[in-house]
Order: sequence, then structure tokens, then C-alpha cells
Amino acid sequence: MSKSFCIVLFLAAGLVASQEPQPVALPAPQAEGGKPLMEALKHRQSTREFSAEKLSPQVLSNLLWAAWGINRADGRRTAPSASNRQEIEVYVVTGDGAYAYDAKDHLLRPVVREDIRKFTGTQGFVAEAPLNLVYVADWSKLGGAEESSKIATSHADTGFIAQNVYLFCASEGLGSVVRGSVNRAELAKALHLRADQRITLAQTVGYPGK
Repeated sequence: MSKSFCIVLFLAAGLVASQEPQPVALPAPQAEGGKPLMEALKHRQSTREFSAEKLSPQVLSNLLWAAWGINRADGRRTAPSASNRQEIEVYVVTGDGAYAYDAKDHLLRPVVREDIRKFTGTQGFVAEAPLNLVYVADWSKLGGAEESSKIATSHADTGFIAQNVYLFCASEGLGSVVRGSVNRAELAKALHLRADQRITLAQTVGYPGK
């Protein structure tokens, strides 16, 4: 093999490596401010009409931290989970692709490099809304419990996270709606989930449409 050919192969390999999707760093979350709790509760509601306006990186960072971020030095989160198993994973689906939220490093890990928003629900607005959160339970973290127990646990823990999102949205003037109407098999395939990863719910977030 000629030296020049080896150089071409090396450069081509480097180009492919450079095109691999890289984690997306999020700004440090701002844990101060916002509406008082009682006022946020007063304004909490479901929204099903969204504008196309994207969330800024800072707003997205704050949202994900409020939803399921780490708020203590021991790694515990802003929402409770049974026996602190932290089995819920939050997938962030936008027009740019799909990402898994890494709370430890507070960043987004790329999963899919295409727009799969249309797979996140059966309602028409999901394909156009700027952000869909998909909640996925990693059943491998729930040990040998019966399936009925895993379902109950993972759905309860998802509910805590989804309510955090609702309250954050009420505080920040965003709209949100939790959705159970999801083709789970189709979405799981689009997200390349394992058999022991189960979609619980999805939640759309964005600025309310007019």
C-alpha cells in the first residue's frame, strides 16, 4: 500500500470521526428567581397550541434542571424516585434531532440526528412544537420486581418530573401538555431503545400559540 494512499485513508477516517455527533453542553442552570410556588400553581394549565419559537439554551437548561436535575451533592434529584433508583431518563426531541439528558454532566447526548418529532405523539401539534420531552423508564434499574410494580413505579416517578415541568412552564410563561397518546413501539424504534427501556409518557413544551 502506497504512503500517499495511507495518508488519504487516515484523513478520511479523521473526517468521519469529526462528523460523529458530539454532546451538547448546556449553560449552568439558574436556580434562582421565577414566580412564587403558589402563583405558579395558580397559572399551571395544559396548552395544545404552540408557536414555532425555539427555547433558548438557557431556558432549556433551566427547564431540564427543574425537571430532573441534580440538586444535592449526593446526586439526588429535583424529583423523587422510588428507593432513589433514578430509573427515568428524559429524552429531548427537537427539530435538530433527539438527545438524552445527562443530569450528572448537565448536557445532552445525541441519540438521533434527524427530526423525529412526529413520532412523539398522535396529535398534530407535536411535529411542529419546538420541544417534546419523552420519558423513558429503564427497567433494568428496578431489579426483580413484578412487571405491574415496575409499571406503577415508573409512571409515578414520571408524574413527579412532568409536574416539575408544568410548574417551571407556568413560572416562565411557557405552555406544556403531558400526553399518553403515543405509539410507543414506533417511538421506541425511532429512539433506538432497548427492550428493557419503556416509554411512559411524553410532554410538549413551547411558547403558547396565538
